Amino acid sequence: MHLSMKFDTRFKKPKLWNLAVLALLCVAAVAFLACGGAERNAAAICMVLDLFFLAALVLLVLTFFQQLQYNPYSYNTIYYTGFALFDLSVLVTHVVLTVRIVGAPSAIAWREILEILTGSAKNYMLLSFPFIVIFSTALCVSNISLIRHEGKRFVNLLGILLSFLMVGGALLLYAFDFSVRGSAREVMLWNLVLNLASAVYLYFECMLIGAIIADSIAARYEPEHDKDVIIILGCGIRKDGSPSPLLRGRIDRAIAFAEKQKETSGKEVIFVTSGGQGPDEVISESASMKRYLMEHGIPEKRIVEEDRSSSTFENMRYSKEKILAIKPDAKVAFSTTNYHVFRGGLYARRVKMRAQGMGSDTKWYFWPNASVREFIGLLTEHRLKQALIFGGMILLYSVLTVLIYR
Repeated sequence: MHLSMKFDTRFKKPKLWNLAVLALLCVAAVAFLACGGAERNAAAICMVLDLFFLAALVLLVLTFFQQLQYNPYSYNTIYYTGFALFDLSVLVTHVVLTVRIVGAPSAIAWREILEILTGSAKNYMLLSFPFIVIFSTALCVSNISLIRHEGKRFVNLLGILLSFLMVGGALLLYAFDFSVRGSAREVMLWNLVLNLASAVYLYFECMLIGAIIADSIAARYEPEHDKDVIIILGCGIRKDGSPSPLLRGRIDRAIAFAEKQKETSGKEVIFVTSGGQGPDEVISESASMKRYLMEHGIPEKRIVEEDRSSSTFENMRYSKEKILAIKPDAKVAFSTTNYHVFRGGLYARRVKMRAQGMGSDTKWYFWPNASVREFIGLLTEHRLKQALIFGGMILLYSVLTVLIYR
């Protein structure tokens, strides 16, 4: 099943400044109502928060789809997805609180509203815990199958390690979420540490869920059949120089796309085989792919070799140089394995090349662990943006915790 939405149809990057404006207006409205009597205006405060979280959810979802139309291979896609789900959980808890206040106004205190806000990370963990358990179980099962087929290597254990961290982290936070005795300062510090730990867990869970959704959308996308060039991203080859099963899948996917484009539009494509020669490889990955393409009826004149690259970034960088020499305004697609499409597209945009990705299938037990590796790889990118969002979350939960114990 392929995604029907068209990528690259917007040429202006979507912004979320209106969300920041809404947040400031919400803070101002809540502060005004609190100054007029927090207990008396508790219902009105909750309604303001309900409206803000509803508006934020709508904005995040709309901006997510706009981002897909502008650049689907972006960290923003991950952020919008993950935090939209978090915003939905906060909205649900606040709507429930609003109903309680309307039903029994005297039973709800201003402090409880702050506690619901401060505990939003823990509430999200509670609501999403069934998903975490199911996902972690599936990840472990796929990793066990992967180890049985591919052997006991550290990279094949990443899924199992992540599963234990996710489930164990959630259970640990729940275990320590109890009332403590002591001075007001000691109680505040305890809850501050607990809330900050929950915020850390929340951030990485949002990133993980967002990455899963972004990867799935990218992998299912079928580029439009109007392309001039298809880049085939290299990976390991066999000792005899023939493509490995993984690489063969990428080449076959590119050939199938080219044949379908020829049928639907009559337009032929040029194949750019991108991949250098590793220290344990008898020929370059590019040469191996070229030979395979020619064996499957692709004429040599429609194949361009790029044999310098040793990483996905270099695949895109050096392939762009080849494409500019052939046709500067070429419409470009690239073929890789399904779990790698998002990251491949990210690097294409980094070298300022608009290229739409297509994903070849892989064995069911291989994709989950490979997706975990891709997720870890994504976490190492855009450190400044992640630090700003992460730092903002920590600051927010710190302020809310201090406000409760004033």
